[in-house]
Amino acid sequence: MERFLKKYYAITDRKQFKYDFEIQIKRMLDSGIRMFQLREKDLPSDEFFDLASKLGKLLSGYDASFFVNDRVDVAVLTGANGVHLPSKSIPIETVKHKFPFLIVGKSCHSVEEAVRAEKEGADYITFSPIFETPGKGKPKGLKALKEVVEAVSIPVYALGGITEEAIPEVLKIGVYGIAGIRLFIK
Repeated sequence: MERFLKKYYAITDRKQFKYDFEIQIKRMLDSGIRMFQLREKDLPSDEFFDLASKLGKLLSGYDASFFVNDRVDVAVLTGANGVHLPSKSIPIETVKHKFPFLIVGKSCHSVEEAVRAEKEGADYITFSPIFETPGKGKPKGLKALKEVVEAVSIPVYALGGITEEAIPEVLKIGVYGIAGIRLFIK
């Protein structure tokens, strides 16, 4: 499972992309990103499925991992490596029971949520927002991130408002990796 988890984890938001979807993904691949989460919440199911299929094809030939946000059906049908569940989503145990081959990640915003996600069987978590980021509430900060890293034994990804300059400081906390949207759009 850990061979599918990479240090840098790009979450898509095509509305923020500077280039069209395919070109932006290729630019991220060229910069060394090897873990992607298709998150496009605004798309109807048919378009989301088509974009997931396209992303899967774009990543083939690279040692890249592919996760689908919240849509277990689309993850299974497109051959994604896993699914990333928002904090309020279907139970991790149900996904793991029905689809044991899927890696399951979970969004967490507190130590309690992180511990619960691990107990429920999450393979990894994202913890956010670390720093100020538009529309995501009060930043949790590095102290809270450290508490989460120390409270769980599964990989923790730091997410939210992380700049390139802040990466070394965040990695010192002991996180498994860094996740982001704007961070990887160049």
